[in-house]
Amino acid sequence: MDILIIVSLIVAGLLLFAIEVFLIPGISIAGLTSAGCILYANYYAFSTLGTVLGIITLVISALGVIAVTVWFMRSKTVDKLSLKKSIDYRPEPLKGLDLKAGDEGVAITRLALIGNAEFNGRIIEVRSSDGFIDEKCRIRVERILDGVVMVQKA
Repeated sequence: MDILIIVSLIVAGLLLFAIEVFLIPGISIAGLTSAGCILYANYYAFSTLGTVLGIITLVISALGVIAVTVWFMRSKTVDKLSLKKSIDYRPEPLKGLDLKAGDEGVAITRLALIGNAEFNGRIIEVRSSDGFIDEKCRIRVERILDGVVMVQKA
């Protein structure tokens, strides 16, 4: 009868461990109950069956947890849960805006090195090469580097 209790506790613990790993990741009731079942099975084995069978129970429960972990890692469940797509979108705020060095516009916000400005009716983000520029101040495009518009006071 004692062996049946120990085996059922270990099986319940491994089943709850698999539920914890597969269905409910994180620390939840299933994980805590799994740990409780396996720990109590080992305690019960040591207290009722002796040291030798307690160590055998401990080794079997450790191998069971390792087996469930390896089974999880080798199964296709990890592939189903993982992200396979990568985001390669790069916004192009200057697309469709014919902007070149020397064009003039108006600072919409205060340019504390970076702010918004209006050129040809479109608002874009610009970077000041002159330092701070107040809002509603006339500005001129100094250069465009990798999609970053550098401006100075006009």
